[in-house]
Amino acid sequence: MRPFQYLIAGAAGLLLVGPAVAQRVGAEHNAPPQQSVQVQTNISLFVEDVGGTSEDAEKLRYQIRRRIYEMAAHECDLLREVIAKDCRLETVTSNIRQRSGQRPQQDGYDINGSLRLQITLK
Repeated sequence: MRPFQYLIAGAAGLLLVGPAVAQRVGAEHNAPPQQSVQVQTNISLFVEDVGGTSEDAEKLRYQIRRRIYEMAAHECDLLREVIAKDCRLETVTSNIRQRSGQRPQQDGYDINGSLRLQITLK
């Protein structure tokens, strides 16, 4: 094939692809917009320190973090039951702060977490 023939074949290909792309864009433009909403949930808990070894404390902190992640996993399920057609978890943050020696408060852990989700309304 000569260079001129390649040029003609390429131009013909572009001419055939253009209308197909335009049809797809038009179909998306005519579809009703889906309303997307950002949802943020904050969690604050206190867990009493049961004492014990540093290994016990590490296990307790692990259980606390796990519980926050479980809450995050179930939050999309709850939103789908009530208001969301689709849900995507964007961020999860957790902060565990040990509270000790502050009388009259109990020794334990202050837990704060934040979930940010993106939903599409029903």
